Amino acid sequence: MEKKALIVVDMLKDFVEPDGKLYCGETAQAIISFVRNKIEEFHRSGETVIFLMDNHAPDDPEFRMFPPHCVAGTSGAEVIDALPVLPEDYRVPKTRYSGFFRTNLEEILQKEAPKEVHLVGVCTSICVLYTCADLRNRDVDVVVYKEGVADFDPEAHIFALKNIEKVLGARLV
Repeated sequence: MEKKALIVVDMLKDFVEPDGKLYCGETAQAIISFVRNKIEEFHRSGETVIFLMDNHAPDDPEFRMFPPHCVAGTSGAEVIDALPVLPEDYRVPKTRYSGFFRTNLEEILQKEAPKEVHLVGVCTSICVLYTCADLRNRDVDVVVYKEGVADFDPEAHIFALKNIEKVLGARLV
């Protein structure tokens, strides 16, 4: 059987909880159950689970574009309580849209060597899209679950899904 990995993108309190600093809205709430089930499925089959986690300094340059969110050491930067995180799951703090920018994600994927990487999380048009693009630029086969991604901008969400499928060649299911 070929190995798979699940990357859970930014399912963090500041994005997913209604009082979060950069709340993605009800669409983010709506995917929690699907994401939890997908994580549990990967756990049961012994596959790799990786949590990408926005983690910013208080003066991060990104805050010129977006309100301060997921500041290191705050509860907003934590994975939402509704998701099962096991000690052996990877936690990858990141400061930019792609999960590869100045992180150890590349090394984790080289070590685990999945044939296919599955993506769930928020925001479809930002961190999901750019992480997917960097995976595809590395010739990794990617699966993105339509029921498992959400965005605060419905038009950008639709654009990103089309881009993920038609331009990047990832499989939408």
